[in-house]
Amino acid sequence: MPRPLQSPHKELRFTRSGQAPLFWVGSAVLTGVAVTLLACALYRTENPTLPHPAWALVPLALALAAAHTAIRLTRHAYLILTPLGIEIFPFFRPSHGMRLVYWQEIDLAAFDPPLTRLTLHHNPEQTSGIHLSLTPIRRDRRHLLATAITGRLTKAAPAAQA
Repeated sequence: MPRPLQSPHKELRFTRSGQAPLFWVGSAVLTGVAVTLLACALYRTENPTLPHPAWALVPLALALAAAHTAIRLTRHAYLILTPLGIEIFPFFRPSHGMRLVYWQEIDLAAFDPPLTRLTLHHNPEQTSGIHLSLTPIRRDRRHLLATAITGRLTKAAPAAQA
């Protein structure tokens, strides 16, 4: 269960909900396999070569794991835009591998035309930076992320020039 937000009005959260449908489909297929194995058990007396109904536990356990992963991808953040900067959470062990990139560290944010990758450049020569895949974020949410980041950087640019 995620912790309650201290000031949710000051941040934008983007989850990995673009990856969740794959796990939901996998969970549904594995559930179907488990139900099929259980249905085969009804005819096991007539055909003893059919698998034992206990074999349905394997795909059922995998289906539950896939559903749990899908829920986790939908609920937990991938990127959070805060007043301090951009918080980046990895897929595995996000509490330990979280990275905060301050707005002052970002010189330019570049998006690929189909909005599948974000590059945060640290210098004007664009020789150092961070590449982030945007495919975990749902397609209809990526333009919101692009608008928020470019808006924040253009708002911060006049203050840096002054």
